[in-house]
Amino acid sequence: MSEEWNEDLHGEITERWWFCLKHMRVEPDEGCPNKDRMGPYPTRAQAAAALQTAAERNEAWRKDDKKWDDD
Repeated sequence: MSEEWNEDLHGEITERWWFCLKHMRVEPDEGCPNKDRMGPYPTRAQAAAALQTAAERNEAWRKDDKKWDDD
């Protein structure tokens, strides 16, 4: 996944999105404590797909681990 952050003229990130695991919803910076969230993500859509992205990465890692174990 390519991450394209929204930055101001000084290179500061202006918009970040999080997926709240407590409420199972996307939140802006102002939200639940980070310990209850996944992110940050550069877009609302990427934050909404956080659980799917994590599942896909976990599956890829499991496959890599299996290949490593078989060697």
